[in-house]
Amino acid sequence: NKENIPYVTIEEFKKLKHPILLDTREEKEFDISHIQNAYSVGYDNFNAKSVKQKYSNLNDTIVVYCSVGIRSETIGTKLKKLGYKNVYNLYGGIFEWKNNNQPVVDNNQEITDNVHVFSKEWSEYLIKGKKVY
Repeated sequence: NKENIPYVTIEEFKKLKHPILLDTREEKEFDISHIQNAYSVGYDNFNAKSVKQKYSNLNDTIVVYCSVGIRSETIGTKLKKLGYKNVYNLYGGIFEWKNNNQPVVDNNQEITDNVHVFSKEWSEYLIKGKKVY
């Protein structure tokens, strides 16, 4: 990471008032599990127009995340270029979230231990939870 987008830790995230949480992983990853109340914006097919329509207030606090924080930094940078002023990258992504015993939910909004690990290479960073490929 180049740290173009400031990190927010899990504890700092929990103190934010009404943050918009954007999952920047692919849909197949999001479908396995995601942080509750996250909105899927994807990475390969990120649609800036759709995001601007859904979240028109450029002053809203937006927290982006992915598996570990690399893809979310890229999308966070795109959001900044669109004019969003308060964009943060969740430190360590969903892996850090799960490794710190935070819940993730499936598409039925039910808590699950499953986490899509993106690849074998990245899977080593998920210590807690069930790895799904």
